[in-house]
Order: sequence, then C-alpha cells, then structure tokens
Amino acid sequence: MVNTPENNENQKFQYHTEVFDGPLDLLLTLIAKNKIDICDIVISDLIDQYLEQIKIMEENEMDIESEFLQMASRLVHIKSVMLLPKYEEEAEELQKELTGQLIEYKLCKEIAQKLAPMVCFDYYSKEPSKMNFDMTYNRSHDPNDMVKAYISAVGRGKAKLPPPKDAFSGIVSRKIVSVSSKIITVMRKLYKGKTVKYSSLFEAAEGRSDLVATFLAVLELVKGKRVRVEGDGDNAEVKMI
Repeated sequence: MVNTPENNENQKFQYHTEVFDGPLDLLLTLIAKNKIDICDIVISDLIDQYLEQIKIMEENEMDIESEFLQMASRLVHIKSVMLLPKYEEEAEELQKELTGQLIEYKLCKEIAQKLAPMVCFDYYSKEPSKMNFDMTYNRSHDPNDMVKAYISAVGRGKAKLPPPKDAFSGIVSRKIVSVSSKIITVMRKLYKGKTVKYSSLFEAAEGRSDLVATFLAVLELVKGKRVRVEGDGDNAEVKMI
C-alpha cells in the first residue's frame, strides 16, 4: 500500500491483489493499512476502499464469493442509516455489531497464528517399547471372601463336567416294556375267558413301564375295535368283539 498524504480527509490508496479468507479478513486488512483503531471504525472511510478492492478482484477475473458481496451491501446499508438522523441509534447498533465481529475474528486469527507452529500433519511413529510388568499379586483379601470364591469356582468347574452314570440309572436301568407285547398278553387272557375285569390286567405289572404299556395296549385294542370296555371303576370289564 502506498499512502499519498495529499489530503488527510480524502486519502487514496493503491492495492496489490491479495487473497482474503473472507470479508472480515479484507476489512481487517483495510483497518491495518489505514492504521485505524478497530473500536473506532468510520464506515464511510472503509466502504469506498472495500468496494474498490472488490472491483480489483473482478478485474483480475477472481472468483468473488457471495459473502464478499453480502458484506458490501451490509456496509452500504450501515452508511445509509448513518446519513439519516432519526436512525442514529440503529446505526450505532449496526456498527457495534460489525465491530464485535471484527474483534472476535481478529482474536481467532491471532490464536490460529500462535497454534500453527504447534500443529503438524506429518507424524512419525515408532514400534512400541517392550515393558516388563511386575506380576506379583500384592492385594490382600478377607479369608471368608477367598473361601467363597474357591467354592464358587469349584462349583463352576463341576458344572462343566459330564453328569455321573448314577444320574441316568432311573432311565437306563429300567426295563423297557413294549406296547405290542402287552397287546399279546391282553388278547391271551381274553381268549381264555372272553371277558376279564379291567383291573385284573394290571395285577401282574412289575413297574410303571409295565402299567403304562398295558394301558396303551388296551387303548390300541379298543381303537382297532377288537375289544370294548364296559362299566366303570372297579366294575369295568374288557370283552372281545
């Protein structure tokens, strides 16, 4: 920037083409070049320079983002409001809002510049170092808790073992009685007398399997219409058909 001190009120500046991160960045650059206090901005002094910078960007066929044009219209609006005495309070509020945004942006930019040397995207990693761990158990426990833990562990271990043979003795060791053999037994008794008491069929039973097989044999014979059961209770009789 070349400052031509012909007139302090109408200073003119020459700019070199720069790339700005946004409209606030451009405004901060203009404020720095004019050596203006950021808290005492005069919009009328900046708006012409801002529009001139936009014009330079257009002449150099640079892509102007919409946010630059939005800031330009915002500055023109603030200047228009300032020219109207009855909107003096509104103009002050608009200018305070812009000043606050500039201060925040300036602080963020300064912090980013300080953090930049600390951030590096080229990382170097090495193989993990071998470490020798102390495997000595140094904790102390209540003896009762230790006993409970042992019993619990032993119980879980037994649960994984196969069940003993005694557990199957009630199933495997019992005599299996077939229904077909009992059908033959029932029919033999009926051939002799044609009619027998229902309860007499179970007198020779030697266990639960024998009883169940005899009962199923009678049901099969009734279903096959080879015998019928008459009466009920102790008076029930089985007859051949």
